[in-house]
Amino acid sequence: MKILSISLVFFFLPSWLNYTNIPTYTTSFVQAWIRINQLGYTPAGIKVAVWCAKEKSQIKEFELVDATTKKVVFKGDVGKAFGAYGPFLDTYRLDFSKFQRTGQFYLQAGGVRSPQFRIGTDAYKGAADFCLRYMRQQRTGFNPYLKDSCHTHDGYALYGTKAGLPDSSHVDVVGGWHDATDYLQYATTSANATYHLLMAYRDFPGVFTDTRQANGLEGKNKQADVLDEARWGLDWLVKMHPRPDWMFNQIADDRDHISMRMPAQDSQYGRGYERPVYFINGESQQQGKGMNHTTGTSSTAAKFVSAFALGAQLYKQTDKAYSDQLQEKAKTAYAFALKKPGVTQTVSVKSPYIYAEDNWVDDMELAATWQKQWNEALQYATNESVTPWLGKDTAAHYQWYPFINLGHYELAQQVKGKDREMVVGYYKKGIEQVWNKAKANAFYRGVPFIWCSNNLTVAFAIQCLWYQKLTNSHEFEALGQATIDWLFGCNPWGTSMVYGLPAWGDTPADPHAAFTHLKQYPIDGGLVDGPVYGSIYKKLIGIQLHELDEYATFQSDLVVYHDDYGDYSTNEPTMDGTASLIYLLAAKEAEAMGKK
Repeated sequence: MKILSISLVFFFLPSWLNYTNIPTYTTSFVQAWIRINQLGYTPAGIKVAVWCAKEKSQIKEFELVDATTKKVVFKGDVGKAFGAYGPFLDTYRLDFSKFQRTGQFYLQAGGVRSPQFRIGTDAYKGAADFCLRYMRQQRTGFNPYLKDSCHTHDGYALYGTKAGLPDSSHVDVVGGWHDATDYLQYATTSANATYHLLMAYRDFPGVFTDTRQANGLEGKNKQADVLDEARWGLDWLVKMHPRPDWMFNQIADDRDHISMRMPAQDSQYGRGYERPVYFINGESQQQGKGMNHTTGTSSTAAKFVSAFALGAQLYKQTDKAYSDQLQEKAKTAYAFALKKPGVTQTVSVKSPYIYAEDNWVDDMELAATWQKQWNEALQYATNESVTPWLGKDTAAHYQWYPFINLGHYELAQQVKGKDREMVVGYYKKGIEQVWNKAKANAFYRGVPFIWCSNNLTVAFAIQCLWYQKLTNSHEFEALGQATIDWLFGCNPWGTSMVYGLPAWGDTPADPHAAFTHLKQYPIDGGLVDGPVYGSIYKKLIGIQLHELDEYATFQSDLVVYHDDYGDYSTNEPTMDGTASLIYLLAAKEAEAMGKK
């Protein structure tokens, strides 16, 4: 349990005290706080904190103080009042971007002092590698964290009879990653995670280190750890597409939720320790008492294509045979995606909850780009120019996955002239839709608070970075940085959304995760689901907080977040969200330190 974040009268604070892990102290009884990015800020980057109060206040200026000398080093005008947001009645943005010295600092305004933070080119150093710890911990088959194996009997096939694979036939699909706290495995999230890891290495190879062997155990193997992790995903995807006419969508289903437990040989599926493996047949499959809305083979198969193709490119020089295998898999997966154009949704047996992916042309745009089918890719880009959640207030669970149109970024680097201008313009249009909402509040928050809102937040931050890279425009730089700052503490709760990052900060301590709840094992680097609308939270089944809510002061009808094992909606870590975050953090480290 973390200490409550409250305001107190407190005068003689020792000079050696690090203010990051303690409440915000004030020199009056006003309930106000200054929210910061706990990771820190870069000298040349956007640097903004948010002052927020539970009552109406009027402040004019703020001060930046050197934490060592206690001298004021910068003064700024707070600018306009943004007014009420969530639990607060008054909010301001404290912009100190013009200050570019490095060191340890804190802000003060209106009788409130912020936690201490750093400004330095190393603010994001090592963060991407840190988050790889969570990916390794999610491995199935051999798990390097536990130094033991799990789910080694997977699995028995379902829905593949028309393709010559009778129900209950055994197929070897051992490997990959568990999806979240549960131990289901989805091809769509795993392929997306693999692609983000591969992209992270392709775009920012200088960021990553080599401290692990291919199996995840300690030791070097002359290959960056991020590539080891990506290959773990690729090897599993190969198993999930064993023949040109066979492809699988998921292992296990919601019967997994029978209990909170450590990964082991589950036996609740009726075939000993084997778990069901669901074949992609392009037709509706089970969803609780009904059927899901699968319409085709494209959404999952296209994600296979892109992961295989990028993997083939990256391994071409170091493992030619493996690269050739991946290239061939990319071709057959592309043909599989075209078998029946449409979306493939996941399966549930007892409950109605699934990954209700409802779009597929974005996946096909990316796949077609990798297959050098430029005209087809441009047509797909036109068919879904803007990822549908952008600018909206709500969506179904994983409805528009993977939350960002990856195809636009790759296609824009392959086409020229008006075609390129058109594709890049799609990114701008989507960003503008979010900005139209975000500019009204001090946090610049325009991402909806739906389930897994942190995944959307990461995706949107990447889109802002990509737009800036493609155009050399800084038009949305402040918005993009505010989106990143939100993840690391510049939010109503003043907490990071990543377990253990930063080590000195307020981060999740009681996530909805078996590793922490049952064994008190840290889940370093895991990105939790994130805050949800109060209206969503109130309707969810089976949520019960187990401890006093340390963030009670900051909950509102608008949005809630709980660092409590009992809240699976806001505090459960996800594998795919963490993989996307690894890309984002690598980009920020490379930007700050001039790495390539």
